[in-house]
Amino acid sequence: MSPNSAGRAEKLGYTNVKVYHEGLPEWTKRNYTVLSAQFLKEAFIDKDIPHVLLDVRSAAAEKGFIKGAVAMTGADIAKNLDKFPPKDKKPPIMVYDQNGGGDAKNAALTLVKAGYTAVDIVTGGFDAWKAANFPVETGKLASAIVYVPKPRQGEIAIDDFKKIAANTPADTLILDVRNRDEGNAGMIKGAKLVPDEEILDRLADIPKDKKIVTHCSTGVRAEMAYHKLKEKGYAVQFVNAKLEIDDKGNFEIEKP
Repeated sequence: MSPNSAGRAEKLGYTNVKVYHEGLPEWTKRNYTVLSAQFLKEAFIDKDIPHVLLDVRSAAAEKGFIKGAVAMTGADIAKNLDKFPPKDKKPPIMVYDQNGGGDAKNAALTLVKAGYTAVDIVTGGFDAWKAANFPVETGKLASAIVYVPKPRQGEIAIDDFKKIAANTPADTLILDVRNRDEGNAGMIKGAKLVPDEEILDRLADIPKDKKIVTHCSTGVRAEMAYHKLKEKGYAVQFVNAKLEIDDKGNFEIEKP
């Protein structure tokens, strides 16, 4: 875990705590991450954000499935990597099995080893989805992956963001929504750090009389933050790009 998370765990009494100093961006090059059924629904499906959702169960259609899922077992994934979106597009890929077990983990690792860096397992799998009383689709499960990136609502042009970062207007705030460890390693001059998971608890720290521009390291968390703030009435845009910041606040930005 991160240094800040490790510190919180130690305060709770845990003694065998390990720190992964390289941080999340480096972690995702070698490992999958996880997300909840609720996050999948609210952050991707409900907002129609392009993603790839894989149902790796056998006979999945007989048991119902999650909207937009594609039937593909772990063995199928290894044989059909050429059917996936190009890795340089960094498509968000979510994998679920019946209960978040070995099938999903093995499938996710296959994708990570193939070079995909935004691979998540749905915690608790399809059982967690049903337990939350989320909609269950029936009928024929899709067998072909369709991933079409599209301009995102609220996305700011890269050139416009560069101008704001170089000379931030008084009526604008750059909101860094990465985690604290990422922020401690370097931030854009004048930006304010409010991690995405803390936004709804810290709305008082985010001025409503300013235009807000959110960013993270890949665009994913920035977009999540955008939707949270938009729903609360903020004038907000987000950066949909890979962003690397050094300890002096200099940054490199690259459109996926």
